[in-house]
Amino acid sequence: MHIPGCVIYSTPMPPCVAIPTLMFEPVSMIDASPLTTTEYNAMPAKPESILITGASSGIGSALALHYASAGVTLFISGRDRERLETVAQQCRERGAVAHTWVGDVTDEAGIGNWIRDSDRLRPLNLVIANAGIALGSADVHGLHRAAVDSFDVNVNGVFNTIHPALEIMSGRRPYPVNNAQIAVMASVMGYMGTARSPAYSASKAAVKHYGQALRGAVRGMGIGVSVICPGYVSSGMIKRDMPFLVDADKAATIIARGLARNKARITFPWQVMLLARLAINLPGWLEDRLNKPWGVPRLEHQPEREH
Repeated sequence: MHIPGCVIYSTPMPPCVAIPTLMFEPVSMIDASPLTTTEYNAMPAKPESILITGASSGIGSALALHYASAGVTLFISGRDRERLETVAQQCRERGAVAHTWVGDVTDEAGIGNWIRDSDRLRPLNLVIANAGIALGSADVHGLHRAAVDSFDVNVNGVFNTIHPALEIMSGRRPYPVNNAQIAVMASVMGYMGTARSPAYSASKAAVKHYGQALRGAVRGMGIGVSVICPGYVSSGMIKRDMPFLVDADKAATIIARGLARNKARITFPWQVMLLARLAINLPGWLEDRLNKPWGVPRLEHQPEREH
């Protein structure tokens, strides 16, 4: 997808809702707070009806193939029909039933209808809002477009995916429900704003915080919400020479294991998680020295062309 002015470097609170208590979970260096028996048992280790956006490549396709097996129904989406159908066929060869939807997560009505239709075919156990883009700009004039388009896909696209799913899951009976889980694809770059990719890191910070807040908000309904914060994972968006690069299949295994445990945050690899935890606690003077646009063109002012 070409967006003018952008460079691709490698998705209201309901009225009358009272929130009596804010609940905070303890933070540990290894991101693995203890789970209660109720939380653990609410999430199936092998969900049987799974919806994944952005499944035509990268982490999305790796997750689809990881979960694909006999007895599993997969609902996968993407914008590239040919690549999506290839992934679907590979899932079918592993014994799964695979349904595809070719569309864009920014299409609120379209994706909402697809999610509701999917749930009618087989009630959804797990919805993974994975679709996203990485946009940047080497020119000040391109900042606005990169930011708006990044938030449209990475934030609004997530909202368009998880909100219909939550409406469906929360309406089930008996109540609180079980066997219902939402996963939000954020990024380790969502831990702090990075000069390397302001639009991307800010959009991922938004969904990271929203997912964490949503986890507490819907816990009483029995719905699990997990936020996934990967480092660099091999995909079409990532260069092969990035530090601590994780293979997409390995990433899918790590994510699936974390989701089965209903982890609040699934951040990996451990080296990147440690750096992220350290970075958010740096004093301002040191952050200024380190937070530079490493590996991408330095932002410049280029005179606009006359038309």
